[in-house]
Amino acid sequence: MHQAQATFKRNRKRFNTGCWGRRSGKTTLGEDLLFDPETLAYPQAWFAPSYKDMLEVWRRVMLTGAPITSRRNASERRIELITGGVIEFWSLDNPEAGRGRKYKRVIIDEAALVKGLLNIFNFAIRPTLADYHGDAYIFSTPKGRGDFWKMYQYGADDNMPEWYSQQLPTTVNPFIDDAEIEAIRKTAPERVFAQEYLAQFIDDAGGVFRGVMDAATAVAHDEAQPNAQYVAGVDIGTMTDYTVICIIDIESNQLVAMDRFSNAEYNTLYNRLNALNERYKPTSFIVERNSIGQPVIEMLNNMGLPVQGFITTNTTKAQIIQGLQAAFEHKTIAILNDPILIGELQAFEAKRTAGGLMKYEAPSGMHDDTVMALALAWHGSGISWGAW
Repeated sequence: MHQAQATFKRNRKRFNTGCWGRRSGKTTLGEDLLFDPETLAYPQAWFAPSYKDMLEVWRRVMLTGAPITSRRNASERRIELITGGVIEFWSLDNPEAGRGRKYKRVIIDEAALVKGLLNIFNFAIRPTLADYHGDAYIFSTPKGRGDFWKMYQYGADDNMPEWYSQQLPTTVNPFIDDAEIEAIRKTAPERVFAQEYLAQFIDDAGGVFRGVMDAATAVAHDEAQPNAQYVAGVDIGTMTDYTVICIIDIESNQLVAMDRFSNAEYNTLYNRLNALNERYKPTSFIVERNSIGQPVIEMLNNMGLPVQGFITTNTTKAQIIQGLQAAFEHKTIAILNDPILIGELQAFEAKRTAGGLMKYEAPSGMHDDTVMALALAWHGSGISWGAW
């Protein structure tokens, strides 16, 4: 193992997502994981996007495991070990692959190429880990922001403590000459190099917000800075999403603080808002007035906090999103390098309705709470759309 592979093994959790550049050693790491002493007495499985993708790995694992192999079935791609364990290989051309089996460890290679990855994992692969409380490793070079990207986000979510994610470029592999990578960089299109060798999710340019990573330069303020003025945007969560509070420094146009939490009772919400008010003394808290926002606004008014309600319609939402969009494009905003915020910004979509209007929202199954809180704060600052 080279250093990056060894670090991954040290930091791993039950469910692991490795977003690594080409030739960085992710497949080799997966093969090594099949021969962990802790799993050699159990059944394990290797999943690949297609039979062709799986075949070369099958051959290498067959050779590596030869000294401890008791029986091998080439037609079934099954290796039985003298330790009592079994290694099976599956092509995910068939989304039902592995269903009905039970495994101690599963590895999904080049996961970004698997169509319907999330459904396959949740309905076919994940249940196979229940009997042995098994673990999973999902490796891939990125390809857009599909299911693999969504699974990568799990590792950054504090509410999913069983998940670990790691993103590494090709250069972590000491066996690849740096001069070779530099030569590729000089001839490959910038976006191709960023995806294939820097392991970056690059669909940023095709979404609503462009230049998100370029803007992730803000420095957090643990407390109010001298002569600084702040405004806060508040997106109040329901039982199924998150409450997010974003605080922007009006002078520097920087997001300097963000609080994100779920399933909080109103008292907890009020306490957290009050604590932020005492730390930053924002000129205003911009809170969505719709639905559950109205009683929160009334309570905050009673507490003496400076609150302004925002009524969200398709039109007003489009206005604040477009204002934030312009801020990224004109490089007039800086945000914290927070993986949840960056992920939601990069995934945020615009769809045209049957009536010809633009509808802005997160992709199905994802959240946009940080986006809305940031958009409200930016709008409240008066920078993008003038005074209230």
